[in-house]
Amino acid sequence: MIGPMRCVVLDDYQGVALANADWSGLDVTVLRDHLPDPAAELAEAECVVIMRERTPFDAALFARLPRLKLLITSGMRNAAIDLDAARAHGVTVCGTGSAKTPPTELTWALILGLARHLTVENAAFHSGGPWQSTVGVDLAGRTLGLLGFGHLGKAVARVGRAFGMDVVAWSQNLTAERVEPEGVRLAPGLHDLLAQSDFASIHLALSDRTRGLVDAAALACLKPSAFLVNTSRAPIVDAAALLEVLRERRIAGAGLDVFEVEPLPLTDSLRGLPNVLATPHLGYVTEGNYRTYFTEAVEDVHAFLAGEPIRQL
Repeated sequence: MIGPMRCVVLDDYQGVALANADWSGLDVTVLRDHLPDPAAELAEAECVVIMRERTPFDAALFARLPRLKLLITSGMRNAAIDLDAARAHGVTVCGTGSAKTPPTELTWALILGLARHLTVENAAFHSGGPWQSTVGVDLAGRTLGLLGFGHLGKAVARVGRAFGMDVVAWSQNLTAERVEPEGVRLAPGLHDLLAQSDFASIHLALSDRTRGLVDAAALACLKPSAFLVNTSRAPIVDAAALLEVLRERRIAGAGLDVFEVEPLPLTDSLRGLPNVLATPHLGYVTEGNYRTYFTEAVEDVHAFLAGEPIRQL
């Protein structure tokens, strides 16, 4: 390699990558806008740093990047990277640490925003609208249904219990022995969980078993007063079925942080629904996480250059 390693950082929406790590000694280009087809911009790149699953790296893209030697993703899992294709093209793939607390916090921001109609009341406050126009939903005494009870589901459950909520959980392999020590009930099935829930929150990993799991039949189990929250992965929920129940107000609303296409097109119907509280995939976007992502990305580069790659996927 002649000269410093040529690195490209993709999807730095907030323009903070350079400020969160010491990139000295590297030839770094930062791209802030999402590139639907990034191959042209990456033609000379020897290292690419990507944020979560914003930019898929499949076999076709690897084939178009003959200079690429190192691909770094934030976090230690990235379903948008074809690892077999990376190996076939001689590309080393490394990750970084990632805190589990930020997605939990955003989940509760969405739940509280929905329960207390924060967007409506905030808009009225700034526009000179009515002083109080909504009636909030109590959390205490209501049922919080959790689809998934891993690290994130368990953390969300503890906050729900602190609010005085009745918490019930379900996933394909979940047992009573895992949930009961947390003061949580086990639902016998998905439909039963949703039927009980005043707030249903998704904390499952996307897999062949969970893709499309929350389909039209499952959504039909929710009460008209219920809210659905998804900070996990969009394809777990049938998008067309969710849009239909929201349009027809068969549920009270949805809090969404993940979408099948990101950034979400301006013409997407979800943008026009008043019973949707949405954020642009901010679950992991916090100061602490970004410091970890970019600091450890630089560590990954230097370890690779030293011939001893770390945090390999």
